[in-house]
Amino acid sequence: MLRYTIRRLAQLVLVVFVLSMLLFGWLRMLPGGPVSALLGDRATPEARAQLESQLGLDQPIWVQYGKFLLRALTGDFGTSTGVERGAPALEVFLVRFPATIELSLFALLLAVAVGIPLGYLAARRRGGWWDNISITWSLVGVAVPVFFLAFLLKFVFAVQLGVLPASGRQDTGIQATHVTGFYILDGLLTREWDASWNAFVHLVLPAIALSTIPFAVIFRITRAAVLDVLDEDYVRTARAKGLSAMVIRGRHVLHNAMLPVVTTIGLQTGALLAGAVLTERVFNIAGIGQAVAVGFERKDFPVLQVVILAAAMVYVLVNLLVDLSYALIDPRLRAR
Repeated sequence: MLRYTIRRLAQLVLVVFVLSMLLFGWLRMLPGGPVSALLGDRATPEARAQLESQLGLDQPIWVQYGKFLLRALTGDFGTSTGVERGAPALEVFLVRFPATIELSLFALLLAVAVGIPLGYLAARRRGGWWDNISITWSLVGVAVPVFFLAFLLKFVFAVQLGVLPASGRQDTGIQATHVTGFYILDGLLTREWDASWNAFVHLVLPAIALSTIPFAVIFRITRAAVLDVLDEDYVRTARAKGLSAMVIRGRHVLHNAMLPVVTTIGLQTGALLAGAVLTERVFNIAGIGQAVAVGFERKDFPVLQVVILAAAMVYVLVNLLVDLSYALIDPRLRAR
């Protein structure tokens, strides 16, 4: 297991290195660029040439990449040119990263907490009214775009009913001490219960909107996996031996159906990070999703580079944790 973990971490380094090359080249192939973002379209050729020389954009692409890589190894990804002009790109990422992680974790927990039980119950009642209703709701979750659902939830619960906040991470009048950047956790650590609850309430609508697609996928994979396990010989043998229904469902059915579900949960991490771009824009959450959207609008290469590379690292690390969790679920993998 240790050798496997080390090998996967080495693969992580290789993946990030290759992605950094592709990302660096692709961003510089986009029309416009940081010079246009800083000077505007009406800048004179002399001013553009002077700024390109200052930024090193007049050098060959491989020289630019080499300098970028050396600076990145020391944590220097350059200065933001659009999202927060003048601020270090790494600082912009570190300030905004907790908001996206908090939202994504809440959405994932919601999708798992609802998707797995509903998928299991739908499989147990295959062909019944509960199964049909659950499948219909999962199809709706996949078909409805995230941004449309976000606007709909915001209009109904924030504007019409006024029971939930419409935007932001916390009310401006809340006295809160921010230690980690995770607002709910900060409130718990500092015992500022009102601040923690207020941050939680602000997460409800965006988390529901963001969790719909992961919920639908997790539900359908759980249902299919449980149906496969229910037809296995060891389940029929357990029933013949007179084991209780609770033992059969927990130890033999649900436990053995978890491998594809865990894989799906890991893969949905990437979908959550991608969906956060739209969700954060709708609910005005200053996370990395919003930073990516603004970064593309204003050609902020430094911020885009650090955010996309960090998102790729998170995605690969989550999938590493998923692979390692297989050994806890399936004893046969530990034996190998």
